Amino acid sequence: MEDFETKVVISDSMEVENDCESSKIVCLLRRFLGVQQRRAEAYAKLKRGFADYMVSGGESAYQQLCSEITVEFNDCSKQVLEMESLFLSTDFCRDDLTRLLRAVQVQEKQKLHLTATIQVLKKAGRPSERLVSHENCRFKKPMEHECVHVHEITEAAGTEEAEADAEYDNALKEAIRGLQDAVTAINEHLEEVRYEIAAVEAE
Repeated sequence: MEDFETKVVISDSMEVENDCESSKIVCLLRRFLGVQQRRAEAYAKLKRGFADYMVSGGESAYQQLCSEITVEFNDCSKQVLEMESLFLSTDFCRDDLTRLLRAVQVQEKQKLHLTATIQVLKKAGRPSERLVSHENCRFKKPMEHECVHVHEITEAAGTEEAEADAEYDNALKEAIRGLQDAVTAINEHLEEVRYEIAAVEAE
């Protein structure tokens, strides 16, 4: 009889330990989802800031925003790396969750790179639509000048410009497609995280 009671106590304490372990996993995964929410908010802020910049041309405000966003993204990455280490530790031994978080990190890096690429391309504009600076032109009278940019458009020059536009369009489309792929992959991984939370809570 005594032996049976001892076994019950042992199994109860093991259950408590498992519950504690499970809640730590859920806490970490929820914390990870919180980091992803911060990233989403930072992207929204960057998108708004870039739209404002394209309208106002306020270079310093946009550069300041980019610096703030960089700090925010670095902090998010650092936190996720810490979570990866915790999942690898002997407390958890969940290399599957480490791989899942790492997969998100890889896609986030790609997303950030492509977001920057798209902004650089949009900032430059299509080659045929770029504004011309008149600082090297000769002014004879105020409001009248001899424009050094005026030249006869030859077939070769027209073809060159069309090719440059096509190259620009392709680069932009490729970056947008890559960005969409990265976002889709991130969302799929986040769905896996939510499933894992639900599975652990159901145990």
